[in-house]
Amino acid sequence: RVVRGWVGEGVDVVLITGGTGISPRDRTPEAVEALIEKPLPGFGELFRFFSYQEIGGLSLLSRAGAGISGRSLIVYMPGSPGAVTLMMEKLLLPSVGHIVYELRRERE
Repeated sequence: RVVRGWVGEGVDVVLITGGTGISPRDRTPEAVEALIEKPLPGFGELFRFFSYQEIGGLSLLSRAGAGISGRSLIVYMPGSPGAVTLMMEKLLLPSVGHIVYELRRERE
């Protein structure tokens, strides 16, 4: 409900950390994917690729991802500091400016 409210308010980017693993308590992808209208599968794919370079096969357990809801980018990632740093440095910071530009451009 909180994320839906932010999307409704026109927040450009929503970052969610934690809950992307495989344990019973990890439910972030299911909750967020219900809101996503345009999945961006490359975020999760590349996150696992870069994660694999650091931690090996355990990277397959991550269900990190991203997508567009309304005019908002929603990114969900693991909660560990290393994973957040990886997502920010390798994926989000290099691309978020252009993504927000594209989402805003459609409004005009």
